Amino acid sequence: MTRYADIPKPIRSGIVLLDPDRGTPQRIIVLQFNPDTLERSLSPQSAGGSGDSGGGGSGNGDRNEALRLKGPAQETWKFTAEIDATDQFEIAAPDGIHPQLAVLEMLVQPTSAQLREASRLSKKGTIEISPIEMPLTLFTWGSKRVMPVRLTELSINESAFDVNLNPIRASLSIGLKVLTVSDLPLGHPGAELYYAHLAQKERLAGAARTAGLGSLGLRPGDITVGRG
Repeated sequence: MTRYADIPKPIRSGIVLLDPDRGTPQRIIVLQFNPDTLERSLSPQSAGGSGDSGGGGSGNGDRNEALRLKGPAQETWKFTAEIDATDQFEIAAPDGIHPQLAVLEMLVQPTSAQLREASRLSKKGTIEISPIEMPLTLFTWGSKRVMPVRLTELSINESAFDVNLNPIRASLSIGLKVLTVSDLPLGHPGAELYYAHLAQKERLAGAARTAGLGSLGLRPGDITVGRG
């Protein structure tokens, strides 16, 4: 008797498109394979200047701001996703992986209907046309990483085709910027989702073990400082 049914089903990473006003899911994009690696970068938003004051009068002000933050860190993600239908011709036909690629490409451009409406308003003489609002995009990497993002990079390398030149294998380089409360208006669903994402980080940080000074070869007296 096999126990294959006891093996946990792997969780897939993916992208969820939400209605920007109501915050309800519009579309769920599941990545066919989880990326093997993730590149993450966090840049702190420091309140002080980054350069030398040059010996002028502003130097003391910069020193007073050295430990202050003016907002959440800017966080970016980069990874490579794979789409492969070479062993699933009956599933891929008649369009290959065109549909999967098109879904991702539509994350970075408005629809034809939205562009036609903007053109119509322009011809009517509308003085100011608001930029087209796209769906709110979430990137999910398990239950502990669910965050609002904006797609900043999408590079597609198609490497295999069927007899009708439909792509059947592709590698995608995807770059994401995590949207924070500095990017979104107060009360926006994305802002609340960012708060939840940050709170999750705080919970995980609180669960980390704390080492003693002895592990660093230090005693309490070695780092005692006074403020004269």
